[in-house]
Amino acid sequence: MTGHRIFGTPVAAVYPHYLAKVERKGHTKAELDTVIEWLTGFDDRALAQHLTDETSFEDFFAAAHLHPNAPLIRGTICGVRIEELDDPLMRQIRYLDKLVDEVAKGRPMEKVLRTA
Repeated sequence: MTGHRIFGTPVAAVYPHYLAKVERKGHTKAELDTVIEWLTGFDDRALAQHLTDETSFEDFFAAAHLHPNAPLIRGTICGVRIEELDDPLMRQIRYLDKLVDEVAKGRPMEKVLRTA
């Protein structure tokens, strides 16, 4: 593993924080899992397996089939513009962070999923 330490972090270590964030704002696990499936192509079963296996973010995104509209995810996360990130893996992780933020903020799902 090279690069940022988040690359080797298990998705299972961060998932509870994503879930807490959306639930704290009145949203559901189903909504969170929907955006993860949209971004990665992992259905509920595949996501659950990655969480159980404690798959790192690096391996998680290596196995993912990123949605063709993922590059439409733009904006700032942690003070950095997503579209300006050079590292493809960091950009993918930030895509996920941005989607979680949008769900938590109550953005309509068709907009979160870049279908409208």
